[in-house]
Amino acid sequence: MDALKVADYMNRYPVTFTADMPVEMAVDRLLRARQTGGPVVDSQLKIIGFISEQDCLQRMLMSTYHDQQASRVTDVMNSAVLTVKAYECIIDVAQIMLKAKPKLYPVIDDDGYLLGIITRSDVLAAIDKELRSHYRKVS
Repeated sequence: MDALKVADYMNRYPVTFTADMPVEMAVDRLLRARQTGGPVVDSQLKIIGFISEQDCLQRMLMSTYHDQQASRVTDVMNSAVLTVKAYECIIDVAQIMLKAKPKLYPVIDDDGYLLGIITRSDVLAAIDKELRSHYRKVS
């Protein structure tokens, strides 16, 4: 299973966000893409943060209660981003996912530039595919 690499199962075209984007626009992108969160990137696609459905929901609820003006992604994003590398083993990523909260992780290169994302579902599918191939060999 060491041959299972993130690069083989990641989404290379994730929905991304910019820091100055209105939260409402971020929500629209998340909903359309059916993505639970996503990387916030600068103009060179270097990761500067992460925004989740939970971040957006919290801000939108707060806005309704306090009748506040629209917020920007920079106001709600998390600057401490858990990331993985494309060359990492899926099994290692699965173990990280068991301990850490995010359901998806940005995949970056060694310089911090976005290459894609990988979700729990992607990791589960990769492991399932590998296990099924072993079951067929045994049968």
